[in-house]
Amino acid sequence: MIKTILMGAGGRMGGRIGHLITAATDMEVSAAVEATGHPAVGKDLGEVLGMAMTGILVADDLKKVVKEGDVVIDFTYHESSLRHLEIAAKVGKPIVIGTTGFTPNELKTAAKLAKKTPCVIAPNMSVGVNVMFKVLENVAAILGDDYDVEILEAHHKLKKDAPSGTAMKMAQIIAAKLGRNLDRDGVYARKGMIGERTKAEIGIQTLRGGDIVGEHNVMFVTNGERLEFIHRAHNRDNFARGALRAAKWIVNQQKGLYDMQDVLGLKTR
Repeated sequence: MIKTILMGAGGRMGGRIGHLITAATDMEVSAAVEATGHPAVGKDLGEVLGMAMTGILVADDLKKVVKEGDVVIDFTYHESSLRHLEIAAKVGKPIVIGTTGFTPNELKTAAKLAKKTPCVIAPNMSVGVNVMFKVLENVAAILGDDYDVEILEAHHKLKKDAPSGTAMKMAQIIAAKLGRNLDRDGVYARKGMIGERTKAEIGIQTLRGGDIVGEHNVMFVTNGERLEFIHRAHNRDNFARGALRAAKWIVNQQKGLYDMQDVLGLKTR
């Protein structure tokens, strides 16, 4: 039985992860955490999740409960997740992070901290999306520079970062295969007399509205044809299931920084 410390227990993702762990036969929630001042702090986790009482009171600091589980699962906020990774690293606790919005410097810090503990960081833990990452890598390598690349992502109106971490990961994968520099070639908005589209640019456009869970559409376009690769998330359970899969995997790994391609065995060695 894998004992799990659930971060962001009062949030949308934390709630779904908590429900799925409770239903699992090989995992259990051993501790739960929310931010200081959150209404869930001090309440029984069952009350927070709308379930039967669990006897687990939601804490306000990972430091207080970090030794109570085998692995930490964190879908909170990039700054908070980095602090949680630091706490986990001090005691060598495996951690799975599905948070997006990390800055390049934060990712460098995360890589250093992961030298002290096993850590999975992935912008999207959906199995389907990670298969799509692999497909996009192969397609970009085959099509090369003969096709224009456009990425469109849509999410709910409450999402704070844009473009989504998933869209950026897709762009990074494609840019790497095409030998392009995303800092130079990424185009995130178009308005007015912008002139002809350059051959090197990779368009990354954002839509926000309502309760869209997550949609990503990658287009490879040339004269006479268009290839489209689309992933639509119908609910958050696919992300939560991926997080559980990552947690089961990471507890048996050596110290280091991993992603879902590692978890799923999709990474080219």
